[in-house]
Amino acid sequence: GRMHHHDVWQHIVCGLRHDGTCWLLAAQHGYRESVAQHRTGLHSGYRNVRPRTSSRVLCLVFGVLLLVLAGVAWWLGVCTQNGQSYDDMVESSFSSIVPGWVSAVLGVGTHPMVLIVSTIIAVGAVAIAAVRKRWWLLGQMAVFAVLCFCMSLLKYVLPRPFIIKTVIDNAHNSAPSGHTILAMASASMLVLAVPRVWRWLASLVAMAWGLFVGLSVVCGKWHRPTDAVMSMLIVAGLALIVLACTRTSGMDALGTRRSSAGVQIVSAVAITAGLFATAFAGYVIWQVIPGLTVSAAWANTDSVYSSMMLIAGVDATVFGLLSATRQLTASPLSKTGLVGEPPAPPRSRG
Repeated sequence: GRMHHHDVWQHIVCGLRHDGTCWLLAAQHGYRESVAQHRTGLHSGYRNVRPRTSSRVLCLVFGVLLLVLAGVAWWLGVCTQNGQSYDDMVESSFSSIVPGWVSAVLGVGTHPMVLIVSTIIAVGAVAIAAVRKRWWLLGQMAVFAVLCFCMSLLKYVLPRPFIIKTVIDNAHNSAPSGHTILAMASASMLVLAVPRVWRWLASLVAMAWGLFVGLSVVCGKWHRPTDAVMSMLIVAGLALIVLACTRTSGMDALGTRRSSAGVQIVSAVAITAGLFATAFAGYVIWQVIPGLTVSAAWANTDSVYSSMMLIAGVDATVFGLLSATRQLTASPLSKTGLVGEPPAPPRSRG
């Protein structure tokens, strides 16, 4: 319950009867902590139970928006002539266009490697949440994993209409990419599981792993660019919807709920850079559309590099958004902003 002033002084009086000044100092410290917590809203019963309503609504809105965008990406890449031509051009020429060292690095992303590393990341995330005793969060992660698995089965349900004869002889639908969903889901679980001080670093690791697998599946001709982009949007959308259900032990523990300058910087830079990269990739794709219909050789290079920029932009945007909303739902203390007070240089002394 809320600690009132008379309760504090009652502890002081009782303490003086037993152990003199030691109890007096402890009670005074407790009083100051109580006042500080009261000012920041820690003793607000509602905020102890769940994040702000605005925070949960924001997660839900962005989550649904990302799922809608995943559907739009699938329609553009699968159900249009330009989309099929673009995917086929990128998939057939990716490994020959990119520098040799890039192709060699991406070639490391074999099926066993993606499976093993993603499993290690997911198990580590579960272990972190268990050690932190975030039981509600463990439930959220379990539901999230099941939803991601169900979404991966869309590959066997969604149609792929025959519009053009492609170089890659694969008439079956390949969207979404199961490997990309696995990598993105495990990375997202890591961002959700870690405490505040490691959240910015986990976001960077998640971005790197998601980008690596997203490009690897295209370089290895396992999937088309549309498959990777669609998978990233699906996983991020599901993660945000799950965050909208955060409450109790799904949040950071009381006493540790503070704003994070690292999260603010990483998420702001990632979202901004990701949106610009995505927009520029869209512009380049629009420019190469005339060459897609005739399979022009001059369009190969621009198509490949625009696909890399598109995958990187979507990856950065969704993980920047996930990092910010995770901080928002885990530590909803600041009234000056959604994520917290903006970082400021240390004050000079003297």
